[in-house]
Amino acid sequence: MQQIFITDVSPRDGLQNQDIQVSTSAKLQLIRMLVDAGVASVEATSFVSPKAVPQMRDADVLMKQIGLTLPHLRVSALAPNLRGLDRAHAVGVKEISVVLSATETMNQRNINMSLEAAVEACVLTLQSAHNRGLRSRAYIGVAFECPYEGVTPLSVVLALSQKMLDAGTNEIVIADTIGSASPGAVVERLSALAEVTPIDMLAVHFHDTRGMAVANAWAALGVGVRRFDASAGGIGGCPFAPGAAGNLATEDLVLMAERSGFSTGIDLGRLLDAVDFAEIQLQQRLGGRASAWLRRQREKIAAGSTPIEFENLRTNT
Repeated sequence: MQQIFITDVSPRDGLQNQDIQVSTSAKLQLIRMLVDAGVASVEATSFVSPKAVPQMRDADVLMKQIGLTLPHLRVSALAPNLRGLDRAHAVGVKEISVVLSATETMNQRNINMSLEAAVEACVLTLQSAHNRGLRSRAYIGVAFECPYEGVTPLSVVLALSQKMLDAGTNEIVIADTIGSASPGAVVERLSALAEVTPIDMLAVHFHDTRGMAVANAWAALGVGVRRFDASAGGIGGCPFAPGAAGNLATEDLVLMAERSGFSTGIDLGRLLDAVDFAEIQLQQRLGGRASAWLRRQREKIAAGSTPIEFENLRTNT
């Protein structure tokens, strides 16, 4: 059975634009519950301006606590520039990520920088991270379509990915920031990228705006990609992309992958517990497209029956 690798981004990309401020202790508990479910990689926070993203103002404290209580977890944090990298490095972060939007207008609206300046900032950050012995991930945002400029040329995505590789990143994450991708586009773009980038250095980050996130993940699997971002409960979306819906739900990805002959190492029952906890913190109903069915199976188990459909998916019991 082939293994796929999932980075749960709910603590960072999921929470970053939520109106309700989540306490540091609750964030740490959510991460612990994800780890208990078998999640081996988490994007925990971002070292950005607290004024721009108030939800991430506790990044320094949270990363210190993760280092003390979950020392073996693969944990990354967004460090969009040298200042963020300095903060992350000071509290012991071992893996950082940068986000480079692939269009001029998205960069101007998102970070008030030109595309050229954004590329330079990412390159400098990645090079500095490499020199400090840190791992890094480089997101190519709006890699399929931009909310302001329309379809992003494939040639641009290829060129920007190469710049990030040349700067020393360990992983290229192709991000469907506004959820506009389709399986055909996923195959086209990832196949082209795989010709110039080792497939084990490619990851994908899908949003579910048009209801195709799981289908897009399946298309990526077909190309050979085995690294995926997902968010427990589908929490999140891009605060700078109008109309962008939540992320691909981790539970949807796990269900699809496990039913299709792949191993994720993630226990769906315990993952649902983490989603339930996040619901309490955010005071809203969460869950991917399969969550209603998964919760019904859990209720049947609690009532004393063991549905084969659900029990076969509990990989860590």
